[in-house]
Amino acid sequence: MGRSFWFEWEVQLMQWLQSTLGGKFVTVADIITNMGEGVFLVAIIGLIYWGFDKEFGKYVGNLVVVGAVWNPMVKNLILRRRPYMDHAGIKCLKAVDSEYDIMDLSGQGYSFPSGHSTNSILCFTSLPTYLRNKYLVMLGIVMPLLIGFSRVYLGVHYPTDVIGGWLLGLVILLVVGNLQAVVKKRWHLNLIIFLISLVGLFYCRSADYYTSLGLMAGFYLAQEFEDKFIHFDNTSNIIKIILRVAGGIGLFLLLNILSKMPFSEKFLESATFSAYIVRFIRYFVVSFIVLGVYPFVFSKNRVK
Repeated sequence: MGRSFWFEWEVQLMQWLQSTLGGKFVTVADIITNMGEGVFLVAIIGLIYWGFDKEFGKYVGNLVVVGAVWNPMVKNLILRRRPYMDHAGIKCLKAVDSEYDIMDLSGQGYSFPSGHSTNSILCFTSLPTYLRNKYLVMLGIVMPLLIGFSRVYLGVHYPTDVIGGWLLGLVILLVVGNLQAVVKKRWHLNLIIFLISLVGLFYCRSADYYTSLGLMAGFYLAQEFEDKFIHFDNTSNIIKIILRVAGGIGLFLLLNILSKMPFSEKFLESATFSAYIVRFIRYFVVSFIVLGVYPFVFSKNRVK
């Protein structure tokens, strides 16, 4: 299952990194790689969206969810197997998805391009792009490099996966940026992007696509719901921001656990279309509640 192809220098580089750094760097690499994962990105987006600037949060969030969906759409076309699956000398030091066996391609997702690398470009590079702040430019350069390096060292991506992920992130920045310039109404833009993303239903057979599609749908509906019914204000109070973000992340994790409870572990881990649809619905509901309904707790409507 999947396709095996690589450049010899990639394998040699990865084996050299793992043998040279050994297991001592795993903790550090794990911390770095987590900065490109879902919970951390939710925290970043939540920090901006719930705290400092709602519109800026929507901008960054939109880019991240587009990357999260379009990345597995490309992966399911290329179907590249992960390095450790084909090379005994490369170890998987951190599974992509701990819910699945590390050799389960449908659960771990395909290798090219790197989703973490795409996320790092869309999240950290969008900050200086939106804010026009030259001091944040270094963040937009250093973080993608560190996250990309961690993915290679951990054995889950070839170097060309990382490069491909960076390039996809830059393409999405350009595509979404140009669409925003042409399509003035936000819900029209979101609808266009979502319809494009639905193409993956015809061929994507990996859990990451359905997870991300659910998050995208929930995020888009949450924006319209919040605009119509919630109307929360941003704040410069650090304590309030910390409480809002902590509450949002806690709710995200809790709902993720609760949404699994009606289903057996065997069903959730099965690579069946029905399991994927359940996964889509789960993450749609979680995303909508956390980003659309949860802000009611600190909205003006709640205060009244």
